[in-house]
Amino acid sequence: MKISNIEFGENPVFLAPMEDVTDMGFRLECKRFGADMVYTEFVSSDALIRHVNKTQAKLTISEEERPVAIQIYGREVEAMAEAAKISEEANPDVLDINFGCPVKKVAGKGAGSGMMKTPDLMVEITEAVVKAVNIPVTVKTRLGWDNDSKIIVELAERLQDVGIQALTIHGRTRAQMYTGEADWTLIGEVKNNPRMHIPIIGNGDVTTPEICKKRFDETGVDAVMIGRGSIGCPWIFEEVKHYLKTGELLHKKDFLWYLDILKDMVNKNISHSGERGGILHSRRHLAASPLFKGIPDFKKTRVAMLRAESVEELFSIMDAIPEQFDI
Repeated sequence: MKISNIEFGENPVFLAPMEDVTDMGFRLECKRFGADMVYTEFVSSDALIRHVNKTQAKLTISEEERPVAIQIYGREVEAMAEAAKISEEANPDVLDINFGCPVKKVAGKGAGSGMMKTPDLMVEITEAVVKAVNIPVTVKTRLGWDNDSKIIVELAERLQDVGIQALTIHGRTRAQMYTGEADWTLIGEVKNNPRMHIPIIGNGDVTTPEICKKRFDETGVDAVMIGRGSIGCPWIFEEVKHYLKTGELLHKKDFLWYLDILKDMVNKNISHSGERGGILHSRRHLAASPLFKGIPDFKKTRVAMLRAESVEELFSIMDAIPEQFDI
């Protein structure tokens, strides 16, 4: 599978772009465990062209995470084209357009998956972005706005026709948000449309190696993207890649092995964002990590981790967990 001249090999698995999740520390951990491509948090085109520091900081990428994509979103043609040019200066391998975010503050203003209501404008923005840059442009979107307007099959053709080099489809409508089950049938229909020649990447509810393989087998997609299943769990990519290659589940490691990975992620975030910023960036992963799920009476310890103000305090709490809970 290739995006432009970037070769990924067979059955690649990507890290989905997620706001407040895919910071550099986490991206590096996912890359370490086999993610074939990683994506930044989404970047507001309006904030980028206004040179908002916090937004510009999201463009920072490292050589160690390549191939890496920067994802932008917005609803204005000129702003998106200008933001694309600014993003290209950060030297990503791919520029991705977010037409899939369902949250109200984005979609409610007509951006993200709000674009499913205005497909003509979506195509116009996409064409303008493609023409504005010299790197591959891809799109991530959903099936449609709601159950009565699943337009993805026709829309995919139109996006391809204006020059995108790959399309990621999340198997839900905007109205579903993240509820219910992702529907991969239309993703497979797009993939198997004889008019489509660009790679199709499937996304939605891939939380285990077995599910990932099933999606490849049933739909024929060129790549699978993992989102929420990776939060606090960067090792999922190693587990998935092993299963795709061998058909066998990877043996579980001991608790301390996983704990050290989470600590390494915290340290990576601190080296990039300072102690305070690094800890804040890591809290989402510590709160959601499956490593701590199922431990009886863990709530108090989880709250203590999320309230820790220094890395010394945080690591002291984490290091005490195995003995405290007899793990």
